[in-house]
Amino acid sequence: MAHFAQIDTNNVVLQVITVSNNELIDLDGKESEAKGIAFCQSLFGPDTRWVQTSYNANFRKNYAAIGGTYSSEYDAFVPPKPPYPASLVINPNTCLWEVKDEATNLPVLFSNLSYAVKKSLTEEELP
Repeated sequence: MAHFAQIDTNNVVLQVITVSNNELIDLDGKESEAKGIAFCQSLFGPDTRWVQTSYNANFRKNYAAIGGTYSSEYDAFVPPKPPYPASLVINPNTCLWEVKDEATNLPVLFSNLSYAVKKSLTEEELP
């Protein structure tokens, strides 16, 4: 089964539906996202917008979540931002929300390494 997320004009996920893999097969016998999109539009209208998502996060980094967004910059789905803490930033490698290190303005999990690379710190100087 394939999964497709309907997104609005702001790339916010409105719904996620399941589509039979048979609907994705093109003339060459290969799965085609475009065929899946056309199928979704045949059901919900030609003006609807659809992006394929992976239940196992095999592509587009995360499974689409209602209220989350599709980032064309990262070609990935980003879950809805939690209401707190306010200092959350998107990790560009995972497209998940992480706490920001105020000193480096980077996600906490990567801030020490990035800070050391940027500043060329010695091992003793690492935070």
